[in-house]
Amino acid sequence: MIGEIIAIGDELTSGRIINTTSGFAARQLFAAGHEIVAMHTIGDTPALIGEALKRAIRRADFVIVTGGLGATSDDLTNEAVSKALNRPPTLHRGILNKIRARLRGGTGDQALLEKLAWLPQGAEVLNAESRMAGYLLVDDATPIFFLPGVPAQMKELMVEHVLPCLAGWSTDKRHHFRQRVYRTFGLGENMINEYLRHMEKTPQLKIGYYPVDSEVHVSLTVTGRDAGEADALFAEADSTITALLGGFLYGCDQETLASVVGSLLLQQNRWLGVAESCTGGLLAGKITETAGSSQWFAGGVVAYSNFLKEQLLDVDSSLLAEHGAVSAPVARAMAEGIQRRAGVEVAIGVTGIAGPSGGTDKKPVGTVFFGLCIGSTVTDQQYTFSGNRREIQEISAQTALDLVRRAL
Repeated sequence: MIGEIIAIGDELTSGRIINTTSGFAARQLFAAGHEIVAMHTIGDTPALIGEALKRAIRRADFVIVTGGLGATSDDLTNEAVSKALNRPPTLHRGILNKIRARLRGGTGDQALLEKLAWLPQGAEVLNAESRMAGYLLVDDATPIFFLPGVPAQMKELMVEHVLPCLAGWSTDKRHHFRQRVYRTFGLGENMINEYLRHMEKTPQLKIGYYPVDSEVHVSLTVTGRDAGEADALFAEADSTITALLGGFLYGCDQETLASVVGSLLLQQNRWLGVAESCTGGLLAGKITETAGSSQWFAGGVVAYSNFLKEQLLDVDSSLLAEHGAVSAPVARAMAEGIQRRAGVEVAIGVTGIAGPSGGTDKKPVGTVFFGLCIGSTVTDQQYTFSGNRREIQEISAQTALDLVRRAL
């Protein structure tokens, strides 16, 4: 189905709060086989809310609206919807009774909170037991889902109620869709486009290219007249993309470089240790964000100063004096040091100049060295990255993971 997302709130349009709910909804809907053609961010202005909603209903098969459902005076979504769609506010006594029960003996403003029980005529509550119930409104056969703007509450209703509801709602039974997102590292968006451009000539294939930090993600959507045709087209396109992207393709859909590295380590019954300088713990942070990383990640050391490189990683002072902290010999020594200290078979060391100062003619800002130990084999790599300090740190951490991935 084709959908649109509308996020409501002055805190979003002023930039005080980052709109994360729309991105979450879009990712979940895409994974479920739907296509989002437009995303809007609207302030708490009833006229604009109503205008955006009516426009979306005319164009889309379904609409997701987040925000403005609360009890305070600036929560105006329900009032705007009632006026725009000519659906008078109607009291939902079930919600009212639950509010009163929760307030019994409390100090909350009952009159203010009872505002939550007044919904546009025809609204169907999604989850009466939830802190913020959310509701579904069907207008001219178009389902409109109204969800809270608080991310945790919105995500719960999205996953447990909206997606299952849409799964059985599809208005178009004539087409079958297959989708996948391919995650790449080390290859630019334009080059990937060159590799895959010829596939775009097939009308039933839709390919998108999305730079995400230091990665490029490629989306594939296949449309078939029936399940058999969709499966066959998808299998052929998937095989082609996989072959063309080669070693630059590290995973699909929700996989990350860290999760892929973890899977390889588990398969080979190996453990990883990291020694960081310029990345300042970012590499270890990416690893420990991965669920289950305690099964394959022993730990790491952030040795920013030469003193700690010597004391914690056993880097010889003569290497530092002769080659400098940012060098291949020191990167190798850092990897070997964490390998010994952590008692692991796989270890990687990272040292570089993230900037904006500290560069020289021989070692400009963005110069980063990596040392990699796999058993008794030690190798090193040098890269020169561009970007600001954060971007250089980000791509350095990702490169470290990718070097481990390729070696494994």
